[in-house]
Amino acid sequence: QVQLMESGGGLAQPGGSLRLSCAASGNFFSRNAMSWYRQAPGKERELVASISSGGFTSYPESVKGRFTISRDNAKSTVYLRMNSLKPEDTAVYYCNCAGLWWGKGTLVTVSS
Repeated sequence: QVQLMESGGGLAQPGGSLRLSCAASGNFFSRNAMSWYRQAPGKERELVASISSGGFTSYPESVKGRFTISRDNAKSTVYLRMNSLKPEDTAVYYCNCAGLWWGKGTLVTVSS
């Protein structure tokens, strides 16, 4: 069983930045791929960033060049740095481990 706890959400202005964190319990964090998803009101949940156990990253075109995922295996934590935020980035952001376990999410609101 893996427990995930997201933090770092909040209100940001367009063009601003936020950094999300996801702390994981369990002792096999380093062996699993980690991902960030988001779900905006009335929309389906979508993948925004993934990082493999070896540190390989991938992003959809909608966030490429603006979002950066990273991981600290010593702290069992994955991060999502979000720059140049847009109002359409407003969503609840969820952390996912190995495609199996989900956190409860953290709300990001981008508004002036």
